[in-house]
Amino acid sequence: MDLEKHPRVSSETRVDLRKRPAEPQVRREPEAAGGCLAVAIRIPVRIIVLVLVVPVRMLWDLLVVTGRFLNDALLRPLGRALLWLGRAVFVWPFVGLWRYVVVPVGKALGWLGYVLLVVPLVWLYRYVLTPVGHALAWTARGVGAAVAWLARGVGAALGWVYAHLLAPVGHAVAWVLKGLGAGLAALGIGVWTVVAWLARYLVVVPAVWLYTWVLAPVGRAIVWCGRGLVWLVSMIVTGIGTALYWIARILLVLPALALWRWVLTPVGRVLAVIGREVGDALGHAWRVAGHISLTVGRFLGTLLRWIFVEPVRWVYRGVLTPVGHVVRDTVLRPAAEAARSVGRATRQALAAARESVRQARADFRRMLFGEPRQPQPVGRREPSGPEARTLGSSTTALTKD
Repeated sequence: MDLEKHPRVSSETRVDLRKRPAEPQVRREPEAAGGCLAVAIRIPVRIIVLVLVVPVRMLWDLLVVTGRFLNDALLRPLGRALLWLGRAVFVWPFVGLWRYVVVPVGKALGWLGYVLLVVPLVWLYRYVLTPVGHALAWTARGVGAAVAWLARGVGAALGWVYAHLLAPVGHAVAWVLKGLGAGLAALGIGVWTVVAWLARYLVVVPAVWLYTWVLAPVGRAIVWCGRGLVWLVSMIVTGIGTALYWIARILLVLPALALWRWVLTPVGRVLAVIGREVGDALGHAWRVAGHISLTVGRFLGTLLRWIFVEPVRWVYRGVLTPVGHVVRDTVLRPAAEAARSVGRATRQALAAARESVRQARADFRRMLFGEPRQPQPVGRREPSGPEARTLGSSTTALTKD
């Protein structure tokens, strides 16, 4: 019978399993219908894997429980203590240094720099550099106006010289240069015509004849020979390639294809079936081992509770608690009352001693310096407490008797 399809779990185990944190539901693909080989492999593999996985799962659960206990009882408090110690050793001293040393010193240095640097520089800029700059600007404007007036005079003189001297001379020079340019252009055109005619009949015409009747036929012959050579080499290479292709196909491809088709593929399918069954068996065995480990853990926990916890609890409730109550009622409470009585008596004795010391000190002061001066009573405008105002009496200056 397939253990995965028919798990035997009691009602108590089901109730306890509901208390555990819900594991994420993994969508399992429907198992493919296996043949006789899968059916023959499945049960033995699952039995062997279950026997091998149960100790591993129990060891894993023991390590998980131990790790959680160490985390809750040791690592987390130790981490908090180290965090507090780190703050006390590294963070708080720097915070105090920054807050009570660096910040006040920085403020003092800032105020000192403001008083020693900023205020003198502002005074220097406002009362020295600004007036000097204004004076320099006024001087520069005067010098600029003088230079501008002088430049306008020089410009007018240069304009008169250009209009009445340089312009006529320039026009005459330009007319002479135009005549020389026309003569040189005519001479250059004649020389260029002679050189072009000589180059055409001495260089171009012989070169065209040489290309047409010598170089072109020779080049065509060389191209035809190259094409033939290339065709011959390509035919040789094609024949060698075809022969190598068939040799490789017969000696390598066909044996490899037969090995793949008739050996590796069936072996791979068998190994795939075995691997799939082993994987399913591992998953199933891991889950079953989890249930077994949970049951064993609960059994050991119950056994530990009945062997150690319940006797200790019974001793605490049935023996230590009554004994503690008796000790508290017969020993501790009377001792506490006696201690409180002694404390009250001691406090009263100390109060009486303090009062005696205070009186002795006052008598000694009175013996040395005499009685202290008593304050003189001051007459009051208002009537005293027992006396009351009436319509016939008044305290004003106009109606006083």
